[in-house]
Amino acid sequence: MTQTQDVALAPSDVIWTTKEATTMTGGQLNDSSNAEWMAWGISIDSRTIQKGDIFVALKGDVASDMNGHDYVRDALEKGAVAAIVSESPKGCASDAPLLMVQDTLVALQDLGQGARYRTAAKIIAVTGSVGKTGTKEMLAAALTPQGKTHAAQKSFNNHIGVPLTLATMHAGSDYGVFEIGMNHAGEITPLSEQVKPDIAIITTVAPVHLEHFEDGIQGIAKAKAEIFAGMGVGSHAVVNHDIETFPILKAQADLDNITLVTFGKSDTSDSILLECLVAANGTRVKASIMGEEISYMLQWSGEHIAMNSIGVLTAIKLAGADIKKAVTAMSRLEAPVGRGRREYIDLGESANPVTLIDDSYNASPTSMKAAFKVLALIDPGRGGRRIAVLGDMLELGGDAPRKHADMALPIRTANIDLVYTCGSLMKNLHKALPNDNKGAHCENSTELSEIVTDVLVPGDVVMVKGSLGSKMNVVVEALRALPTKVKPKQKEQNAL
Repeated sequence: MTQTQDVALAPSDVIWTTKEATTMTGGQLNDSSNAEWMAWGISIDSRTIQKGDIFVALKGDVASDMNGHDYVRDALEKGAVAAIVSESPKGCASDAPLLMVQDTLVALQDLGQGARYRTAAKIIAVTGSVGKTGTKEMLAAALTPQGKTHAAQKSFNNHIGVPLTLATMHAGSDYGVFEIGMNHAGEITPLSEQVKPDIAIITTVAPVHLEHFEDGIQGIAKAKAEIFAGMGVGSHAVVNHDIETFPILKAQADLDNITLVTFGKSDTSDSILLECLVAANGTRVKASIMGEEISYMLQWSGEHIAMNSIGVLTAIKLAGADIKKAVTAMSRLEAPVGRGRREYIDLGESANPVTLIDDSYNASPTSMKAAFKVLALIDPGRGGRRIAVLGDMLELGGDAPRKHADMALPIRTANIDLVYTCGSLMKNLHKALPNDNKGAHCENSTELSEIVTDVLVPGDVVMVKGSLGSKMNVVVEALRALPTKVKPKQKEQNAL
């Protein structure tokens, strides 16, 4: 079985050849295949395979019956130039371009390490309890006009996403931007050792994943400090000076001989947030970045976004890039999908749409309060209301019920009119709300989506937020589909 390369793919963009991939993984080529191939990408999902990709057939854990080997034939038929496998896949031709290895995940990590060793790119890694993906997106946007920039897609920040991002990095990259996440202690260390950051940003340390840390937020800070494990002596750590666990991060940086550079509101920080004006349409910032003053506008609303941008610009300066070019690029960047992206839904009054704030990807008490402040800034349209649609905040430990109920006060402070909730933990918030603020409470997001879509009217501003496991994206998708469900007669009535 032979593969034809897409003529639109440039030879200069090749990331792996047959010989290179075989050498790095220590794998064995299919003896029946004489094809020499070149790869422009790597995929672990046959549904999104692109012509020119290597397909890596990963296996799920013991509790999962997922096996990527079941999809090798499909991936090759869709244009994959080769597949990395640890067993013979069913349905493939005898001359299929297969690279046999003992463990496909290890092979992916080997490709990632090969890509890291061969590049001269300046590597920046981001971690933190909240704000990782937004910070990563700002970094990527800021660096792209200044050199060939490779950045993690979506939230590829775990034991699969990090080596996948590394393995797809072109040898000629000037900058590499990586996101590193964790749920438990010990998870960041091996990822940092793979990425080997020249610069690391820790956005903040907040009470997230508390159920996995007996020593609370101090344990979380120690886990975040694991990002220093893969950094060389003299590398730079960009750390939020204002957080209570800063001394823990500083102590670990000192122990690892990492040069600490701070950002925050304090005038003792290396980079200082001087002014921050938050409005419904974005945030105006004035800052001193390691002694260089600069003013700029962001399309995202929130002081927390402004603070993260200070960390980004600090890293940009440490990387030797131009912060003025960076802020020009950052000013054009919208919030990522699922993290505060705004959309407008026409329910029959095109001049008075529903404003949807999609913040459905993740949630913690810290990020919830920040989201409520953003919602408070947005004035509803004619006849509209501020509405919060909330799912459970997960992994908060034994104190989770109280932490959910405590959201009632910041909700009232933000002048939110109605709150719809789902999940066993959010029931505590539902009970704590005044009757005038109570919308419906449901067991799950599917049930809630059916209710919320029926109660919205033109001019409403609705924010959807919850932990990923709460599946609040179900509500978002239902809201996006609303215009197709509005009947002509309903549109006429709405327009009156």
